[in-house]
Amino acid sequence: MFPLFPSLLVSCSFIPLLVECTIAPLPQSHCPPPHHLFHVGHVHRLLCRGNCTERVGAGAPVYLAAVLEYLSAEILELAGKVARDNKKTCIIPHHLQLTVHNDE
Repeated sequence: MFPLFPSLLVSCSFIPLLVECTIAPLPQSHCPPPHHLFHVGHVHRLLCRGNCTERVGAGAPVYLAAVLEYLSAEILELAGKVARDNKKTCIIPHHLQLTVHNDE
């Protein structure tokens, strides 16, 4: 018998004229899901399709994804400071332009 909701475990004990059902959720992982902006598999696929080389090592997409994530975090942090200095709550493309132009 298949449960209606696969995310729930259903255990029923049948008693004559009385049915007791308890629903218990599936065990969840204690680790939070990773929130990476650049997934290693996607970076690897793009490196392979880029026609820049015949072979791509296993560590290359990992390193490249880490570098891209670091650079994007740094630029967004500085753009947020520029937006706050201009008394804005949203980052607009002009803030990114000022960030890159004023970076040392």
